[in-house]
Amino acid sequence: MSRYLFALGRFSFRRRWWVLGTWLAVLIGVALAFAGFRGQPSDNFTIPGTESQRAVEQLQQKLPAFGGAQTQITFAAPPGRTITDPALAPAIDQAMAGLATVPDIAAAAGPAQTRQISPDGRVGLGMVQWKAPLGEVTDAALGQLESAMKPAQNAGVRVEYAGGVYPGYKVSVPHLPEIIGIAVAFLILLITFGAVVAAGLPILTASIGVAIGALGIFVVSSFVEMPSASLSLALMLGLSCGIDYALFILNRYRNNLLLLMPRDEAAGLAVGTAGGAVVFAALTVIIALCGLAVVGIPFLTYMGLSAAVSVLIAMLIALTLLPALFGFAGGKVSKFIRTPLQPGRAKEVAQVAAYTPHRTMGAAWARFVVRFRKPLLLGGAAALVLIGLPSFGMHLGLPSGASQPESNTSRQAYDLTADHLGAGFTGPLLVVADLTGARDPRAAATVAANIAREDGVVTATPMAQDNGTAVIQVIPATGPNDPATADLVKRIRADRDAIDADTGATFLVGGTTASNIDTSDKLATALPIFVVVVVGLAFLLLTVAFRAALVPLTSIAGFLLSVFAALGVQVAVFQWGWGADLLGITPGETISFLPIIVLAIVFGLSSDYEVFVVSRIKEEYATAGDALTAVRNGVGLSARVVTAAALIMFGVFVAFLAGGDPIVKSVGLTLAVGVFLDAFVVRLTLIPAVMAMLGDRMWAHSKWFGRFVPDLDIEGTALEDKHRTPVPVS
Repeated sequence: MSRYLFALGRFSFRRRWWVLGTWLAVLIGVALAFAGFRGQPSDNFTIPGTESQRAVEQLQQKLPAFGGAQTQITFAAPPGRTITDPALAPAIDQAMAGLATVPDIAAAAGPAQTRQISPDGRVGLGMVQWKAPLGEVTDAALGQLESAMKPAQNAGVRVEYAGGVYPGYKVSVPHLPEIIGIAVAFLILLITFGAVVAAGLPILTASIGVAIGALGIFVVSSFVEMPSASLSLALMLGLSCGIDYALFILNRYRNNLLLLMPRDEAAGLAVGTAGGAVVFAALTVIIALCGLAVVGIPFLTYMGLSAAVSVLIAMLIALTLLPALFGFAGGKVSKFIRTPLQPGRAKEVAQVAAYTPHRTMGAAWARFVVRFRKPLLLGGAAALVLIGLPSFGMHLGLPSGASQPESNTSRQAYDLTADHLGAGFTGPLLVVADLTGARDPRAAATVAANIAREDGVVTATPMAQDNGTAVIQVIPATGPNDPATADLVKRIRADRDAIDADTGATFLVGGTTASNIDTSDKLATALPIFVVVVVGLAFLLLTVAFRAALVPLTSIAGFLLSVFAALGVQVAVFQWGWGADLLGITPGETISFLPIIVLAIVFGLSSDYEVFVVSRIKEEYATAGDALTAVRNGVGLSARVVTAAALIMFGVFVAFLAGGDPIVKSVGLTLAVGVFLDAFVVRLTLIPAVMAMLGDRMWAHSKWFGRFVPDLDIEGTALEDKHRTPVPVS
């Protein structure tokens, strides 16, 4: 494989105008498609195969007016007054009457109609039923809803909103995280290379890849319902992987230049050696992301596929456009400048890395790890286990108003409703009864009365009945993310026969709260399957790449420790509230799809660092023939560039804490912790320690394996031997 990559790199260098023109044509083509077919990522959320989804589908067929999204309006009277006050009640009624002029609203009811008024009379709940499903309610319609509430607000009534959609529910994805991530990456690259052009090339290539991927998501959104979170995930991985892949190839290219190789040969050799590791690293990330499809939830599938395409684009750009830009940059790639942390030493550091790698700080760390391999292995593993212990207290759920910042209207509505009526009123269940086979004309009332007798139910009230279908609103005694509410949903479903009471009616338990519960259950069921499929495929890939079974086994064990620790930090921060004020976080539940996303991404990225570190160790092992020497030299040669890559990835993920969306914050922090621990604790410490302990046994494989499995030479050992240049002796 290395000789084909060498040919590709040298071709891209020599035919740089053609390669640059091709990528610019791709970028322009996607931009034109964006201008002509621009879609908008959607927040529609479907969970095929679940009871709550069947309830939605039945409503859309039988009672379309109740098949759309819902908004809950919370009216709060000033202290010492009630919403039934003669001076306030008419203003509330006028506000609700004004909603009749909004064409997108199917039905609306104020507190006087819902009869959901707190015992002290200060807080009442209204309901708005939209014709359009979640994600298709327009901002203009929400603006009309907000405007209609002016009479109530002018009378002194406080109005807050909650539900599936409400004014301001869409959290715009800010560009600040990307800007911060790029700035951090440029600073790290500048310190690493001591050259402005060298620091700028990975930023440039990654930015082109991210632009193609992001514009492509908007284009695809005009044909399929792409989730809005897919854009954030694609930006995260496209930017970080794009910079990292370019960094590894650029580092090899510059070392080749310092060894006085011709530039075209230096570019080809960089792609032929480091490029092989980039290919396999990218493939593991892509496999992990595509593996999200096994969960069977459309929005996760689209998120994974869009991020996988972004990583694929990053890989292709690193293998082709980057060496082409080497040709345009000329000798400026190795033109050194003074940096704040290395004043006047950048050139010296680079020459030491190229000519005498054993004198670098990475080599010193490698010797330290080999010397103290047993205590480092035990101490590092114990530390990761200790950090991960909070993950045993993980409580899964989807964001509710309680998890929003205090300034958010849904949080205000949640607090008012929970304090004055009860937490269950913030997340009612929606029971859809099929009456087509009912023998009792009062079947809906009977079903509602029987549900009301269940433990944990405050009220069960029929809301509408038509076309052989009835809708019953059930108010639990506990909040939407309380485990007791999940138990109640399961109990109602288990007691179908007793609740139906031979009326001939059947029912489905749905609504947003039930949908969130079903989502968490489906994700929990799919998680073991996902791990087996993704880890199994990656195991085969890494086994073929390194021709040794112990390499992927130790890689997977290290990955599990990294994820365990990262999820432990996530629980401590986002559930227990450790440092929550500092990060601007409201403690709540762990996002139900976060563990599976973190598993996919951290596994892919951990395999990245595994490939980059172990490929250098194997390359040195093939040359030296001594396992301990190979670990010392391999880690020493890869430590500097892996450190820079991990810090860049860490910086990009941490930058997403600057956003306001709690989902993006939780994903960003968990990935940042996972990448940091995996790179520095696992890949640069624990894995080298294990390899030093196992020695030659690390590379052992059976005779049949060596005979039938091709040697892909991802390290480019044979290629490098062919092009090896004698280096000066210092």
